[in-house]
Amino acid sequence: MSVEPRKVVDEGIALRAVGPDSLLARLSGPSDLKGLSAAELTQLAEEVRTAIIATTAVTGGHLGPSLGVVELTIALHHIMSSPVDRIVFDTGHQAYPHKLLTGRLARFGSLRQLGGIGGFPRRSESPHDVFDGGHAGTGISIGQGLALARDVRGSSEKIAVIVGDAALMSGLSLEALNDIGHRQTKMLIVLNDNEMSISPTVGAISTYLSKVKLSGTWRDSKGRYDRIVGAIPFVGPTLVRFSKSFRRSVISFAQEPGRLFEDLGITYVGVLDGHNRVQMEEAFTSAFNMPGPVIVHVRTQKGRGYRPAEADPITFHGAALPKIEVGVATDSYGKAGAVPVAPAPKKPNYTSAFAAELVAAAADDRRIVAITAGMPTGTGLDTFAKAYPDRFYDVGIAEQHAVAAATGIAMGGGRPVVAIYSTFMQRAWDQIVHDACQNDQPVLLGVDRAGLVGEDGTSHQGMFTLTAQRQIPRLVIASPKDEQELRALVRTALAQDHPFALHYPRDSIEGVPVRDPKPIPVGKAETLAEGTDIVIVGFGPIVQRGIRVAERLRSSGLSVGVVNAIWASPIDDELYRRLGRSTTLIVTLEESVAAGGFGGAVVESLAADQAATGQPVRATILSIGIPAGAFVDHGSVSDLRTLIGIDEAGIERQIRAVWEARRPS
Repeated sequence: MSVEPRKVVDEGIALRAVGPDSLLARLSGPSDLKGLSAAELTQLAEEVRTAIIATTAVTGGHLGPSLGVVELTIALHHIMSSPVDRIVFDTGHQAYPHKLLTGRLARFGSLRQLGGIGGFPRRSESPHDVFDGGHAGTGISIGQGLALARDVRGSSEKIAVIVGDAALMSGLSLEALNDIGHRQTKMLIVLNDNEMSISPTVGAISTYLSKVKLSGTWRDSKGRYDRIVGAIPFVGPTLVRFSKSFRRSVISFAQEPGRLFEDLGITYVGVLDGHNRVQMEEAFTSAFNMPGPVIVHVRTQKGRGYRPAEADPITFHGAALPKIEVGVATDSYGKAGAVPVAPAPKKPNYTSAFAAELVAAAADDRRIVAITAGMPTGTGLDTFAKAYPDRFYDVGIAEQHAVAAATGIAMGGGRPVVAIYSTFMQRAWDQIVHDACQNDQPVLLGVDRAGLVGEDGTSHQGMFTLTAQRQIPRLVIASPKDEQELRALVRTALAQDHPFALHYPRDSIEGVPVRDPKPIPVGKAETLAEGTDIVIVGFGPIVQRGIRVAERLRSSGLSVGVVNAIWASPIDDELYRRLGRSTTLIVTLEESVAAGGFGGAVVESLAADQAATGQPVRATILSIGIPAGAFVDHGSVSDLRTLIGIDEAGIERQIRAVWEARRPS
């Protein structure tokens, strides 16, 4: 099913902001950078910032991360030859300068809009985009794989990976560094250290990086010493080995910059000014001439060049930014002026309601602790952290560790709550199955951003988690239709002695809070309206669309019932089997992949009942959800729902089509 994408914004925003005669507008590709003077490259950096600020003021997006790597991106493209040489952006939310330097200025105004430029690198968009990203911690492994493939082919292209300090702390990044050091894979890793992911970076490695200072004199002097002493006949090599051993012993007390990486077998250079293009180019050129892996550590400022983003990097990280008026004020570069305007008051949403109820519950139960994986603000748990700092744990970008540690807390008598976005919950699959569920521990998984999330695109849609989790034994799965139910389900989950996954979307929330939410019986659906022709069964907030569709169908003389499923595991088998024998059409609704999801659970239940009892299922089953077999691209949530057919009009259209084909003659 397809619809004509709405033209939400005009593609030419960025081009108009910099002007058709700007250096950026005249670039045909990154190879043109080699012909620019130093002054022109500085001007180009200003123009790139202008284009990014002007565009994200309209479209939203990852403003802060991209403004922080403008000089870094220009430096790499200036000395490399993309797309023959490969630049990998770990996560990819910092790739806007790269997109602008690789010929996408004219369409940059369509950023993150349906049918427009993606918010992350996209191989289908440009040969300069090496890898479709979106999740943190994968870039170093991808880069090593490209380097190994290069070595097998016997070619000589350069490989560079840009990875943030928060992403460096993920388990996958550390696994890659271990292997790269062991194999001595020739590649450049640029550590973009802005001391932030979305919120401030945490953990022992973050503390280590904060202690590392610029020490070029030390590195240069020890290199000269090794060369001079090593040239002494006969005893030179022995003296060098002794010197290195002695230095390692002394350095263990003095904290040599980069010792952590050097001990892994990776040459370390840093710390460099991540906004000094010349300094970075010299370091990158030297790194590419070295025989093995090199980490160049650069310090950058998130939001560089836009004063409000420099002052508040969390708010201006992205993707829904405060309103920005371009051209009102002058920024630190004197060019791309903009100031934020106070945003409209935020509507209550599922995330804030979940966090608020968790804070309330924790007041009465000291066993409750909250865990997040580097996103306290995004998951709403920053409010819990303020209320109960001694019971809050931000483990950094380490979802596997978050769930495994939560299992240990539960085994020790605690009531852990782990709030993670649905798309990132995928990273903890084994820990959910093997640790929490196999050990049957009361871990509450707050599956935030379940369903479509919109403009961040394929890597961020929360469309797979329900289908995957529904297969896991012992895991109770629920989703609320409104705020009252969400709060009640939080209390229900905390009262369970089994693992529990509570799915809720990014959306604003319907309903008003209740003062004393009561637990809900596990596995029992709620019948909102009776009907004999059609019964619409919705899992989660999509049931609200089902209610409105039912009203329109009734206007055609149909008897239409509505059921609020609440539970995807266990489901209300008794109710659905009764409906299967008494109703003409059962319609299941879910904002996740329909195959194997909630609709699949209902079909399986009816099939099992028919096999066991021999009683035929009278009802036709129509499962409406996100089609399997394809990723969902970027665009507004409303546009994507229309495109897929899970908005109200699409749901009604599908139901009427099946009813007309199926209805009794």
